[in-house]
Amino acid sequence: MTDRTPKLRPALESIPTYKPGRPAATGADAPRAYKLSSNENPYPPLPGVLESAVSAAASFNRYPDMACSGLVAELAEHFGVPAAHIATGTGSVGVAQQLIQATSGPGDEVIYAWRSFEAYPIITQISGARSVQVPLTEGDVHDLDAMAAAITDRTRLIFVCNPNNPTGTVVRRAELERFLDRVPADVLVVLDEAYREFIRDPEVPDGIELYRDRPNVCVLRTFSKAYGLAGLRVGFAIAHEPVAAALRKTAVPFGVTQLAQDAAVASLRSEAALLERVESLVAERERVARELAGQGWTVPESQANFVWLRLGERTTDFAAACERAGVSVRPFAGEGVRITIGEPEANEVALRVAEEFRKEL
Repeated sequence: MTDRTPKLRPALESIPTYKPGRPAATGADAPRAYKLSSNENPYPPLPGVLESAVSAAASFNRYPDMACSGLVAELAEHFGVPAAHIATGTGSVGVAQQLIQATSGPGDEVIYAWRSFEAYPIITQISGARSVQVPLTEGDVHDLDAMAAAITDRTRLIFVCNPNNPTGTVVRRAELERFLDRVPADVLVVLDEAYREFIRDPEVPDGIELYRDRPNVCVLRTFSKAYGLAGLRVGFAIAHEPVAAALRKTAVPFGVTQLAQDAAVASLRSEAALLERVESLVAERERVARELAGQGWTVPESQANFVWLRLGERTTDFAAACERAGVSVRPFAGEGVRITIGEPEANEVALRVAEEFRKEL
């Protein structure tokens, strides 16, 4: 018998593996562990959400509503858009993968800033398309002029992560509209707004405003961050009907569970409680940024629920120091660390590590 294995696509060998944020380990020096590595909301589900999910669990012997009818109707009313312009998926990253499947294949190009969301190169390569990575500016912001210059006749899709993950920086209205005016009408621009609820800069546009009269603009949103449903995996896109219809075709059948659908609807109906929680996280973000600046760090202005420290070769050392103290952060080797804004006591641990580490530089 010969030693043979099934033939797999050679392209898979060069695809990087997505690295989730690690939980911190507890130890004698750190009896409690805090996870600030995945941009999760530290608060429990919003009022009524857990009850809704528990109720839905009673019928999980049945398939969920594949069309997510109730959730789509709720989203359409909430955002003032036609139901036909909404498509759902397993988190915004799942919808992003559907977008690439619908637009890009071998020989096509997908443009995005770098560093940006680490799933972009993975889902691009899976489709067989080529990534065109455009470096951020020195201020860790999207270089929209360079991204526009990178467009060719092979470009099919452009991601604009706003706020950008992992730097937290934003693209403002005038520059974004100027960029959109330069993009050919047959190239899809995806405004990835996973952290939209945390923005306080009035010059940052709501992507839904821009999509309304631009058929080649699609907006990505998620319930994983501000809404605190990261474990249920539900995201959605708002786009004009041809794009939304294509997303429904590329969706995994029954991908969004009924628990997730019902919890998302309940979350949308708890807007007041949501805004209160988000406001407290924004206040913590501002406090953490001030403290870090006071320690001597250069911190890009973040409009997300995390802050970015550019550490270069000291990145892994800093992450290790945090882990020893009982808090995990997200390192990007050779570049920097992303620190999620969590509960105040977790933020305090990260700040103490940063202060001590700064003294060693």
